[in-house]
Amino acid sequence: MKSNLESLLMKNILIIGTVDTKSDEIDYMRECIKNLKCNPILMDVSVLGDPPIKVDYTKHDVAKFADMTNKAIIDLGNENDAMIASAKGAKNLTKKLCKENKIDGVIALGGTMGTDLALDVFYDLPLGFPKCLLSTVAGSPLIEPARLPSDIITILWAGGLYGLNSICKSSLSQACGAIVGSTMPSYKNSNPKPIVAITSLGTSALKYIITLLPELDKRGFEAAVFHTTGMGGSAMESLIKQGKISAVMDFSLVEVSNFYFGSEVNSGEHRLEVAGKYNIPQIVAPGGLTVVDAKTWSSPPKDFEGRDFRPHNRLITCAALSPLERKKAAKIIGNKLMKSNGPTAFIMPHGGFDDWDREGEWAFDKEAINSFYKEIKGILKEPIKFFEIKQNINEPEFTNLALKIFDDWVEKGMITKLI
Repeated sequence: MKSNLESLLMKNILIIGTVDTKSDEIDYMRECIKNLKCNPILMDVSVLGDPPIKVDYTKHDVAKFADMTNKAIIDLGNENDAMIASAKGAKNLTKKLCKENKIDGVIALGGTMGTDLALDVFYDLPLGFPKCLLSTVAGSPLIEPARLPSDIITILWAGGLYGLNSICKSSLSQACGAIVGSTMPSYKNSNPKPIVAITSLGTSALKYIITLLPELDKRGFEAAVFHTTGMGGSAMESLIKQGKISAVMDFSLVEVSNFYFGSEVNSGEHRLEVAGKYNIPQIVAPGGLTVVDAKTWSSPPKDFEGRDFRPHNRLITCAALSPLERKKAAKIIGNKLMKSNGPTAFIMPHGGFDDWDREGEWAFDKEAINSFYKEIKGILKEPIKFFEIKQNINEPEFTNLALKIFDDWVEKGMITKLI
C-alpha cells in the first residue's frame, strides 16, 4: 500500500502503442514501469481491434482529439490515412496531458506505423520533456531527420516485431529504464538567470563566444550556445517557442543556407523566423556563411558535386560558397528578417564571416563578401537596424558592437532581466 507522499512523488509515464496487436509487450512495459516505482498510463492508438487489457485512454478518446470518431477513421479506407488521423488525435491528447502536468514523460513503441505516429506526437512536446521512442527502425535512414525532436531518446526494438522473447524483453526494459530515469533529473537551478541564446560553430571557425560568455555573465545573463549543425538551431528555436529565451545572438547562419542549397545539415525551412515571430530581441550576423556543409561519408548536395570539399572530420565536410551563392543566402536571410516583429539588428563584418574567410585562407573571397553585402543591404530596411564593421567577425570590434547593441536594448527595457 503506497503512502500519500509516495503517490505524490510518483512519476506518471505515458505509454503509447497499438494495444490490439502489441498487448503483451505493452503490458510488460507497464509492469517494468511499476517495478521502477512509477505510474504507467496507457494510450491505445489502435484503429481496428479492441485491446485485451485495460487502458487509460482508448482509441475512441484518441479519435475524439482528432475531431473524429473511430468509425470515421476506419472509413477513411486505407491504413496510412487512418494512422495519420490517429496521430493527430494522439498528439493533441498528449499535449493536453503534458500542459496539465498529468504526465512526466512519454514512451512509444512500434514498427514503421507506430514510429510514424510517435514522431508526430513527440515533435510538439517541449524541449526537455522526456520522450523515448522504442522502434524496429531506430537509426534507420527511413526516418527523416527533420522529424526527430532534438532531445529524443531512440532505442532499437530488437527481436520484437511479434511476441515477447528474451531479446525483446531486454529492449523493452531498457527503454522503460531510460524514460523513468529521464523524469528524475538531479540538477536543480537554484539561481536562475535570463538566458541569451547564441548560435556558433566550433572555435576553429567562430571565436566570439570566448568573449561573449563572461561578458553576459557580468551583466546578469546566462549564455546558452547552440551548435549550428542542424539540431542546434532546432533546439534553440524550440526553447524560444517555450518562452525560455530572453534574447538571441544568432551569429551562425549556416543552417539557413544549408537548407536552401540542398544540404541535410539544416534546421528546416523556418530557421531564423522564430525569434522574430515571437517578438524576441535578436542580433544577427552572417557567421559561417562562407561554406555549405555535407556529410563526409555521403554524397554532397547535387549542385555541389565536383566542388572542393574539405573534411572537418569523418562526420562533416564543407565547400566554399561562390559569390552568387552568398548573394542567394543574403536574399533568403534578408527576407526572413524583414518579417520580424521584435527588435532586430544585423551586423555586417566586411573582414569576413569566420576564420576560414580571412585573406589567405581557403574560403576567403572578397567578391563573395561584397556580393552578400550589396544584396542584404538592399533588403534590410527600418525598423531593422543595420550595422557595419571593417573587421572579421572574430575580432574584438564585432563582440564590442554586439554588446553595445545588447546593452542599449537592456537599458531601454527591450531585453528584460525578469524571468
